[in-house]
Amino acid sequence: MTTELELLAMRRAIAISALGLGTTSPNPPVGCVVLDPAGRPVGEGYHLRRGEPHAEANALRAAGESARGGTAVVTLEPCNHLGSTPACSAALIEAGVSRVVVAVMDPTSRGGGGVSALRGAGVSVEAGVLESEALLVMEPWLSSVLSGRPFVTWLCAIDSAGRPMAFAELTAEDSAAWLEDVRNLRLQSDAVLDEQGQIAEGTPGGHGAGFRLQPEPPPVGPESLLSRLASGGVRTLLLDGGEALAEPFVARGLVDRAVAYSRGRDPSWRPGASAAGATLAFPPSGFELTGVQRAGSWLRATSRFR
Repeated sequence: MTTELELLAMRRAIAISALGLGTTSPNPPVGCVVLDPAGRPVGEGYHLRRGEPHAEANALRAAGESARGGTAVVTLEPCNHLGSTPACSAALIEAGVSRVVVAVMDPTSRGGGGVSALRGAGVSVEAGVLESEALLVMEPWLSSVLSGRPFVTWLCAIDSAGRPMAFAELTAEDSAAWLEDVRNLRLQSDAVLDEQGQIAEGTPGGHGAGFRLQPEPPPVGPESLLSRLASGGVRTLLLDGGEALAEPFVARGLVDRAVAYSRGRDPSWRPGASAAGATLAFPPSGFELTGVQRAGSWLRATSRFR
């Protein structure tokens, strides 16, 4: 039975796991909090970059001997294989923790899985704790693993008549309210595709060895492009442009999330001639709104494919 202290620790682990977004691919962003035998937090860590220590290793290092007899609370099943870093299940066993609380089971588990190894060593394990909350951070990675292609987000701007706008054409005053938000979306993505068909790394230099973007222009066809990006270690792709860029992806059901910034209207506005020629329906057919908020004089709407 999960304790209240463990639930608090899991929510903290979920929060810090987001600090790895955009820099861990093709590995997942994971967070871990270690509690001592009395339930007090004594160490925390997250996976920052591919090839570097995992969340559990960083949290155990911070906790030191206080981890012995305690509980490790982690957002993803600890790995059970030796790769560029040691197996996290072995590290937890060596540290002497008596219990491990896991949010999401890892579909890529090798060597029998970390949970199996922990239980085999006599460690108590509880899985599926706050899984839906952990997926707020981990879902793009998990979706990519299960689908075999990057998780795709479409970013666009819409004028007050519903027409698509190019971000490059907006004034500094227009974008001041949400420029930092857009920048963060780019930094949390492994790769960005713009309206000119150019692909750039979302977080330059952030992925380490093994992350590859094709040097030549992208191939024709969304499926082919996504396949090549996935083979290079890309888990998340941002479409940074208007309807023409996104339409081939949307039509093939390859967009997972859409984020639109829409210019506001006068509070007494009513439909009329100014709306003529509107072309962009947002959210697109097949999507549902998941959030709307104000961004200065603009609106920020997010939607997900149903």
